[in-house]
Amino acid sequence: MTAPSSAWAPLRRGAYRALWLAQFASNIGTWAQTVGAQWLMGDLGGTALQVALVQAATTLPVFLLVVPSGALGDILDRRKVLLVGQALMLVGAAGLMVLTATDVTTPTILLALIALMGVGQAASMPSFQAIQPELVPREEIPQAALLNGVNMNVGRAIGPALGGVLIAAAGPEATFAFNTVSFIGVLLVLGFWRRPSDERPLGAEHVLTAVRSGARYVRSSPLYARVLVRCVLFVGFASGLWALLPAIARGPLGLGAGGYGVLLGSVGAGAIGGAFVVPKLLRALGKNTVITGATFAYAVATAVAGFTGSLVVAVVAMLVAGAGWIAVLSTLNATAQVLLPAWTRARALAYYQLMLMGGQALGAVLWGTVANVLDLGLAMAIPAVAMVLTAFYAMRKLPLTERQLDVTPAAVWDEPPEGPEHTDGPVLVTVEWHVTEEDVPAFTEAMLKLGRSRRRTGATMWGLFRDSEAPDVFLETFVLATWQEHLRQHHERGTAVDLAVYTAARSLAAEPPAVRHMVWAY
Repeated sequence: MTAPSSAWAPLRRGAYRALWLAQFASNIGTWAQTVGAQWLMGDLGGTALQVALVQAATTLPVFLLVVPSGALGDILDRRKVLLVGQALMLVGAAGLMVLTATDVTTPTILLALIALMGVGQAASMPSFQAIQPELVPREEIPQAALLNGVNMNVGRAIGPALGGVLIAAAGPEATFAFNTVSFIGVLLVLGFWRRPSDERPLGAEHVLTAVRSGARYVRSSPLYARVLVRCVLFVGFASGLWALLPAIARGPLGLGAGGYGVLLGSVGAGAIGGAFVVPKLLRALGKNTVITGATFAYAVATAVAGFTGSLVVAVVAMLVAGAGWIAVLSTLNATAQVLLPAWTRARALAYYQLMLMGGQALGAVLWGTVANVLDLGLAMAIPAVAMVLTAFYAMRKLPLTERQLDVTPAAVWDEPPEGPEHTDGPVLVTVEWHVTEEDVPAFTEAMLKLGRSRRRTGATMWGLFRDSEAPDVFLETFVLATWQEHLRQHHERGTAVDLAVYTAARSLAAEPPAVRHMVWAY
């Protein structure tokens, strides 16, 4: 039996293994199809702008829809959301296959079907990330994140090469056919997966309400916000290598398509190697040291790739880059997943995906512009230096927590009174605390954490006031949009972390706090 600490431990879980293999085939198919779509656009007489729009048609729907899709992943059955998303991508790929084989495809049709697949991808991404803790034990989430990174990177390496072979053998429609079959595999795995039903005592939330509550959670969770900031800091600079690697292959290295494929394959091989090493490094050194060291290694590889004229040196640099890339992003992704409770996991992870894709897109534009204006070597050296500086800054000022936070559901507060309708609101809750003078400093510090807990679980406003005539009396106030939001705060959103925060504040009070609930009078 594989040891729990093994990088491959999650693959012994049947559901995870089946989905991972199906997703691997799908990643290869997606990258093969990207090559086929770009090639087909050229065959159709598309302009350079239309060829570039193929990638934009894929990423723009994700950028626009990933946040509401994350909300859907939390308020609906994630398995069904994934089935719908994968079905949309299947329809798009199958449509391209049939229309291209019958010579019906036009540039407009091609972009429209690619955009449809982008919508499906947007629907799938947050829920796919959110189900990982349902497929593997909590202690195997870092390994699962590593394996998902390997999946993507190896697919990125194999897919374009396979796409070129399929185009040469049978035309672009062959890449669409392969991608269609790969989606069928994912749909079959999801169809046979028996996911436990979600417990929602108060029913499903409205989409807009869910989006707003997800945004509040992200704003009120400093530990999770650090993950997002560090993701942007890394990806914004690291994206230069991905964006300029084709130019490096054609320019300083003088390579053709085959040589470019070798570089991509080296990145994938480095990612696989990183999957073996990273779990051991995490146990020995911790998250912050691993991320900083991996960023430094990736930065060196980026700088070397920008100046070397040797294919051998470039291949070694890509091996290092692949290992560094997966070490940083898999650690950030695993940290994000274990910080989030089930009720908000998909919608909060949608912001992680937004930062990841937005950072890559903006970084690619920025460093591509620098390469055009200055020099290819400088366009690689500048982000490499910036990566190192920001990594050491983040390690000191934005460290990731090494603690294992318990985000399992927990009853935090006493039952609220009955009476108001679910739609009544806004709701003002006041809590009167009595605190002895010697406990005031510790109490006010504890209440700051409790305030974040109130906002994470639904409060739109929070405040703490001290009575000017009775200094031992403090009045906590917080506002929620509706009575139903307050009920969700009580019944659905509390975690063991919130309970610990409340207990710490309660231990400093001289007597039980007095709670009052007030509903908007008009």
